[in-house]
Amino acid sequence: MRDQEPPQPPGPEPGGHYRLADFLRRHREDILSDWEHALRERHAEHTSDTNLLRNQMPEFLDRLADAAEQAQEGQTPQAPQIISGEHALQRLELGYEPGEVALEYGLLRHCIFRLMERTGLWPGLSELELLDETIDQGIISAITSYVQVRERMLQALERVSRAALESEALDSFLPRLLKLLMETAVAVDGASILLREGERLRLRAAVGLGAKQALADGFSMPLDQGLTGQVATGRQPRSVRSAATHPLLSHEPLRALGIRAVYSVPLTHGETLIGVAHMSSRTAFDFSESDKLLFRAMVNRATGFIVQAELAGRERLIRAEAQRSLAQLDTLLEASPVGIAFLDQELRYLRINETLANIHGHPVEFHQGKRVRDVVPGWVADLYEPLFRRVLETGEPVSNHEFVSHGPDCKGPARYWLGNYYPVRAEGGEVLGLGCVVVDITPLKKVEAELRRSGELREQLIGVLGHDLRNPLNAISASAYLLQRTEEMSDGAQRAVERIRTSAGRMARMLSDILDFARSSVGGGLPVLRERVNLHDIARGAMEELQVAHPGRRLELVVRGDGWGWWDADRLAQVVGNLLTNALHHGRPDTPVRVEVREEGSEMLLSVHNEGEPIPAELRATLFQPFRRGTTGKAATRSVGLGLYIVRQVAHAHGGEVEVRSNKGEGTTFTVHLPRTAPEDRTMPPAP
Repeated sequence: MRDQEPPQPPGPEPGGHYRLADFLRRHREDILSDWEHALRERHAEHTSDTNLLRNQMPEFLDRLADAAEQAQEGQTPQAPQIISGEHALQRLELGYEPGEVALEYGLLRHCIFRLMERTGLWPGLSELELLDETIDQGIISAITSYVQVRERMLQALERVSRAALESEALDSFLPRLLKLLMETAVAVDGASILLREGERLRLRAAVGLGAKQALADGFSMPLDQGLTGQVATGRQPRSVRSAATHPLLSHEPLRALGIRAVYSVPLTHGETLIGVAHMSSRTAFDFSESDKLLFRAMVNRATGFIVQAELAGRERLIRAEAQRSLAQLDTLLEASPVGIAFLDQELRYLRINETLANIHGHPVEFHQGKRVRDVVPGWVADLYEPLFRRVLETGEPVSNHEFVSHGPDCKGPARYWLGNYYPVRAEGGEVLGLGCVVVDITPLKKVEAELRRSGELREQLIGVLGHDLRNPLNAISASAYLLQRTEEMSDGAQRAVERIRTSAGRMARMLSDILDFARSSVGGGLPVLRERVNLHDIARGAMEELQVAHPGRRLELVVRGDGWGWWDADRLAQVVGNLLTNALHHGRPDTPVRVEVREEGSEMLLSVHNEGEPIPAELRATLFQPFRRGTTGKAATRSVGLGLYIVRQVAHAHGGEVEVRSNKGEGTTFTVHLPRTAPEDRTMPPAP
């Protein structure tokens, strides 16, 4: 196509006549402009793109001028039939009808005559006859090419469509498509199709030259490499001559085949690149426009099937995966000992297992597609539908919801259930429905009831024993005290009476601990009676009592700061006594037991320290639990294992805590933290 303005011809000949060749060259752009305007008025739907509109028409005018010049010089003019044929093929691809193609040439002739009329310049009669004849031949050539190629194209497209219908998979359709191309276009010696897979193009089908080797190698390439990459990124067809030596074709097997011509077409679906199709020839240096048009039409028709086939393939994979997932879900539902169901947003049952179906008293099949209200009694639906709706609306699950059932007729034995209801969400977070998991906790309830009854009986027994044994022990202690004051008793008798008093006192302390344990277990903590007392005095008094009982041991007391606070004096004396007794039992006899009372901020710290072996690590975790005793030493025989438990309970009753630190070389220290806040400023927490 000639894009530059031709040189200006000389003026008119004598007599006012212009030569036709000079006229066409001089007014070439005016003629094309008038022709475009006339076409836009008649067929606006086909004339949005100026480049497509002009197409080969400027070159047709140049050839027409050349023919007129040849006739002027006495030579046989050559009509531009090839140009009109290519123009017709381009119009065929754009969807023009034959009559529209003929109209374009008729309008061209009309625009030439009108311009001659406006300028007042006319060629000779012979040149006018040549103009008419050349345009008529262009029309005939265009229509003939149009009809021939369209017939050929329709047959090829019909075969492509038939192959698509008869092919079950993409891998069987693509080779058939390429074979049809080679049968339709004689010059084609090889063809291939590469489809996009991420950022690469992979060879999916090939026939003819080098096809077997390329398929065997599993050929693939980056999306932006070579000729294929240019076609893929540019989204435009590309024709290459002397392909075997072209720099963009660097694949050695292709060079070895001696390929001359390659024509490549992008496969697109909307803005999406699907792949690239190639056809090649070892005999032709270039493909004809009709072969290129046919190739484009065939691969464009095939692109729709490729897209559908890929979508269908992905759908089959998704369906297969969904079927596997559903099969696994059904297996889980059937084997699960808990009740499971899935409901949609309208509270219709989508899936339910037999366990939950039995709770409702209906088979599994009965539930499918039915609403909750259609399955359970109305009063039950009134209770649970608002709960389910709240889960769907808020997206917040409901956990550990207990309920009772009595069978389908509400006359069976009570069964206890624990329900958990949660939203079922799509991948994007949208709530699709509701999931229900229901667990039968009837056996657990029975076990809990049995344990509760057993614990109550044990605690009642401990309380009864504690109260009933206290009176005989008091009698024994009082009698021993009276006997000890008798002067006639021998030394041996005095020692025996002392042992009786000591043993009775120890039994009384054990009973006191047992009663405290019973109170803390039944009543939710030890009761305390707060009053304003001095912790220094409480610790000193408890130490003096134990010093009398252990005259051979050294007890030390260190006090710092203000010792006043709101506490239960008897309970704190019990704490000091238990900790001192524990320290005396476990500490080395030749070392002192040190008691320290000091203030620290808003609380008082009471600590008892003894030297000796550290507490084993395996005992620390259970040190403050009831009925835990040391496995060796005097504590194993002289304690029921409630001393430290009572210490912690008293600390908790006062809003405090107790901690222990025991290391080799440093000894063992129990520290009690006691807030001294007034009772009106603090609510006493229950024991944990």
